[in-house]
Amino acid sequence: MFSSFKQKFQKIYNKFTNKAKTLFGYEVVDEKVLQELEKLLIESDAGVTTTRSIIAQLKQEVMDGIIKEGADLKNALAQKLKELLKPAEQKDCSIYLLVGINGSGKTTCAGKLAHKFIEQGKKVLLVAADTFRAAAQEQLTEWAEKSGAAIELGKQNQDPASVVFTGMERFNNDNFDVVIIDTAGRLQTKSNLMRELEKIKKIIERKAENKNVCTLLTVDAMLGQNSLDQASIFNESTNLNGIVLTKMDGTGKGGIVFAISQELQVPITYLSVGEHIDSLRSFDSAEYVANLLD
Repeated sequence: MFSSFKQKFQKIYNKFTNKAKTLFGYEVVDEKVLQELEKLLIESDAGVTTTRSIIAQLKQEVMDGIIKEGADLKNALAQKLKELLKPAEQKDCSIYLLVGINGSGKTTCAGKLAHKFIEQGKKVLLVAADTFRAAAQEQLTEWAEKSGAAIELGKQNQDPASVVFTGMERFNNDNFDVVIIDTAGRLQTKSNLMRELEKIKKIIERKAENKNVCTLLTVDAMLGQNSLDQASIFNESTNLNGIVLTKMDGTGKGGIVFAISQELQVPITYLSVGEHIDSLRSFDSAEYVANLLD
């Protein structure tokens, strides 16, 4: 999965891996080693709550004699990290609703998803339901042209729910395989925008015709804990199926994946690295942990 992206992920992995390698080389694991690991996890955006939980478990295993040397610590840490990553539900979706805070990369993600499905031979429709942000429609149109997807456009400041209604009608009538709906950025404190999102979801559910709907939350990895805090509150109002972690190429803190999965209890389904159309990859938890530690 990650072989073709090795250079882009190098700075994410290296910052953690190079420091962790020293800890894994110790002949004896003691309190000092665990303190260094705790500091490294927090610096890597794994989150205080998640990190303390990991360290507490590792400390108990040291006391029980399960962890004696650095190699044991590495194996135990790998197991704990993999357990934190909630597996994604195996669900074949036809309808994708992208939600998230302002600037989290929804429109770019919509374009990349369209490309991914078109490469699989599917007929894809993009729906531009962000009618408020200047140039949002133009931006999604560019992604439609790049990917080869069809697009349903609204007018500036049009009711987004009406655009979704028309888009879903077209999706059903013209036999598309996949529809991807781009929505306006929402701050979780704006109750009117959250109500609007609820309206959009009701329209989608009425028009789904027994097709599976996946609601994906885009989260900006570069914002670390701040982004996690916002997403946590947002998650309370939305029945999410997965997380798309965007802008991974701009951060050297790969621990954010563990904090998100643990604290939001929502699986990470995709990682996005860079602006290129094929820079969206399905998330493989085992491979991610292996690359991070090795």
